[in-house]
Amino acid sequence: MINVVVVGGGWAGCAAALAAAKAGAQVVLLERTDLLLGTGLVGGIFRNNGRFTAAEEAIAMGGGDLFVAMDANSRHRGIHFPGHSHASFYDVTTMEPLVKKILQNYGIDVRSRTRVANVVKYRKKIQYLVNDNDEIIQGDAFVDTTGTSGPMGNCLKYGNGCAMCILRCPTFGPRVSITAKADVKEIIGKKADGSYGAMSGSCKINKDSLRPELKDQLEKEGMVVIPLPENLKKTGMLGKKACSQYAIADYAENIVLIDTGHAKLMTPFFPLDALRTIPGLERARYEDPYSGGVGNSIRYLGMAPCSHSLKVDGVDNLFCAGEKAGIMVGHTEAVVTGLLAGHNAVRCCLDMQYLELPSELAAGDFIAFIHEQMTTEEGLRLRYTFSGSVYFERMKKLELYSSQRGEVNDRVTKTNLTDIYNTCLV
Repeated sequence: MINVVVVGGGWAGCAAALAAAKAGAQVVLLERTDLLLGTGLVGGIFRNNGRFTAAEEAIAMGGGDLFVAMDANSRHRGIHFPGHSHASFYDVTTMEPLVKKILQNYGIDVRSRTRVANVVKYRKKIQYLVNDNDEIIQGDAFVDTTGTSGPMGNCLKYGNGCAMCILRCPTFGPRVSITAKADVKEIIGKKADGSYGAMSGSCKINKDSLRPELKDQLEKEGMVVIPLPENLKKTGMLGKKACSQYAIADYAENIVLIDTGHAKLMTPFFPLDALRTIPGLERARYEDPYSGGVGNSIRYLGMAPCSHSLKVDGVDNLFCAGEKAGIMVGHTEAVVTGLLAGHNAVRCCLDMQYLELPSELAAGDFIAFIHEQMTTEEGLRLRYTFSGSVYFERMKKLELYSSQRGEVNDRVTKTNLTDIYNTCLV
């Protein structure tokens, strides 16, 4: 039996663990907090714009378990909101236990409240990890999905606060990068003004604090757009956002609320006093433990240099996914890269050629494009997603975007990758 250890239980880590288990490995998934999904606990948007294509590609390749779970747990489907078409919103309040059950059904050993403290390496291979309790965790290959946010000191240094406390560093300790612990120099992304990092793109309002008729409208329609008065328009902050797909004028000129269980406010932060001057939001309060009034968490402070197979440069048995693999935004992007990293971790153990997704697929072109862009100063200041901004424009130009399931299936079939993630390699 080969052993794969995945560190970081966000969407990317869950997908990596799933892909490695389906490929035949015995898998341990380590998560430092008491909940899986990371920022997926506050996100909820998927299948919007090119994410529909990417999700269908993953399903056709046999990696659809997590997307099927999101579909089954959606509060709203086929929603159109500013700049986005055919979006679905999964319920962020009930998603985590469902995903955990799926992983456990595949025999994955999910260990929450397990924070890695050290990495022991011999030459170019990781031998084992050591956690906070000095326990040794052995593996043949490892996947780093620890993200790029935090710890708190970085959020305070590079932003104006660490309000998106879903990461809960004070309770569970800061993020530990396996890549950095393995002596690999990480890459730092930048904001449009050249300063480091980028601010997370939304915050949450307690739904019960909304005026009842506004809450009813939100739950019925899935989203609400409220025009802002001139003095509250926020055009100057769009370049600070991690989620560049929402860095368009509609989000500076309006309050956009989305129903993901919470009332998701599509802006990195909004001063509470100003928010309460808007009709319907007179009693608004941010959902604990997030504040949202003055700032948000800062991301892209530690990405791993890696190949298109998502193997980390300089370490023979370490792979990465999600934000760790590039300046990407979103759950779909995390799942797609997580599947590839987990699958290739098993190939590494079997001394097989690594899988690289071809450019005929959106996921393959996405990974290669990000890596190319990150070699330039300008490219480090952009963020990449299937759902908007520079990469969605590229998808459309290359005719990689499709909202037709049959068309995507045919494309995957032509690459001979149908059900590749359902194939046991061991």
